[in-house]
Amino acid sequence: KFKLAQLVRACQGLYEATTAFDAPLVSGKDSVKNDYHGPDGKLSIPPTLLVSAIARVPDIRRAVTMDLKAIGNVLVVLGTTAEELGTSQWARLHGWSGGQVPVVDLVSARARYRTLHRAIQDGLVRACHDASEGGLAVALAEMAFAGGLGASVELAAIPVTAGISLEALLFGESASRLLLEVAPEHLGALEALFAGQTIARIGVVTGTPELALRGRPGEPDRTWKGEALKRAWQGGLSA
Repeated sequence: KFKLAQLVRACQGLYEATTAFDAPLVSGKDSVKNDYHGPDGKLSIPPTLLVSAIARVPDIRRAVTMDLKAIGNVLVVLGTTAEELGTSQWARLHGWSGGQVPVVDLVSARARYRTLHRAIQDGLVRACHDASEGGLAVALAEMAFAGGLGASVELAAIPVTAGISLEALLFGESASRLLLEVAPEHLGALEALFAGQTIARIGVVTGTPELALRGRPGEPDRTWKGEALKRAWQGGLSA
């Protein structure tokens, strides 16, 4: 009954999101009970909800990838990071349970996505990456080693809720956040486009393949080499 209740709540959340975004789903199915019987006995998977969605891309030439493109470009974050480590990859890695799970603000998220789409269509964004599994630190690392470049970031510049821990700042998975790479000459136009929304300059693209994080007051700076980051990323939790 508990698992079925979870599946029902997942459907309710999906309904709320799709109606808020006016995003239709083209297909879907649920699996409440799915057992595999093999030589080692029975293996039961958790209740699963599968859905399919598609979207039209007006001009594929305007599509933006996540890899960093050029030294000196500005790194920008959209959205606020909160103390939301519940169910995160960080929590799984450390065997930690409890905490606040990410809460989605559907109204601000839709406004952010629509504005970002316009910014991309206007040619203001060189690279874009969502901050999801692993949080901002992982997303920044992926952008850096994907482009063979580096990133220098000021942690104090990242929009956060009051009293946030360093772990949540780096690895929390607050919803609807995005990282952008923007050419300096387009920064003013981008900020004007996002007027009234949460946007902040947090760093720059560097030529050294590494992720350099300048700590907040009282916290140490941290630097990870690109090769080590990529090796850890490819190795998963065992690296």
